[in-house]
Amino acid sequence: MAMATKGGTVKAASGFNATEDAQTLRKAMKGLGTDEDAIINVLAYRSTAQRQEIRTAYKTSIGRDLIDDLKSELSGNFEQGAGTDEGCLIEILASRTPEEIHRISQTYQQQYGRSLEDDIRSDTSFMFQRVLVSLSAGGRDEGNHLDDALMRQDAQDLYEAGEKKWGTDEVKFLTVLCSRNRNHLLHVFDEYKRISQKDIEQSIKSETSGSFEDALLAIVKCMRNKSAYFAERLYKSMKGLGTDDDTLIRVMVSRAEIDMLDIRANFKRLYGKSLYSFIKGDTSGDYRKVLLILCGGDD
Repeated sequence: MAMATKGGTVKAASGFNATEDAQTLRKAMKGLGTDEDAIINVLAYRSTAQRQEIRTAYKTSIGRDLIDDLKSELSGNFEQGAGTDEGCLIEILASRTPEEIHRISQTYQQQYGRSLEDDIRSDTSFMFQRVLVSLSAGGRDEGNHLDDALMRQDAQDLYEAGEKKWGTDEVKFLTVLCSRNRNHLLHVFDEYKRISQKDIEQSIKSETSGSFEDALLAIVKCMRNKSAYFAERLYKSMKGLGTDDDTLIRVMVSRAEIDMLDIRANFKRLYGKSLYSFIKGDTSGDYRKVLLILCGGDD
């Protein structure tokens, strides 16, 4: 029940030499002025794994930290702010596979010396916290087995937990949405619509609120069509006044190798304009150059 995918726009560079790239970057940053194009040409055209190798080679051959050097040379957009960004937590935990989530948790622990789960618990409100903790456990069933009776039961339970009663039994939503496999959930959503005459997304909107609502909606959207979910995240980061650069950068960089072509197709289908044209109209300078390379072309 995997979603058909066209894939990414950024591929691992062939004939790759991490040390050579590291030297090129150092040269681009030494002396007066910074050669932004040289930096872009190295970093934007490498895969994430290759970028990590360049970072290691930079440290080994030059004895400096690449990230620190880039930060001091490049102003503006590519530095991330601190503080809890609920949208970011939701996006990452709702869209990644259990395997990816386990890797994220390990890396988080190594990098910050604290567990992701503890930090979520200390920083977010109660029901929202429970969804994130549940997602961060990475315990979703990855199979595509469908138990018809359980599927009907889940749909009925969700109906009785929300639309059918005064007040909402939020735990029911959490149990079903955070643990069942994708195939099972897609059938649950269909069955739910049949018995309640409402789409599950509509019910979540009317029955829950705040970050808890956002998290449940993200789970449903990712189950239905992950690339469309990311297309919507990108659209919302650019439409209206001001740009949510953190989200724009995070989605473009993290999805470039995975499903950017699918995201582009969904963007065009949903908003009638290409992602490329949207980025072009909303950003400028080197920042725009990099984003357009990651986008990979116009539609």
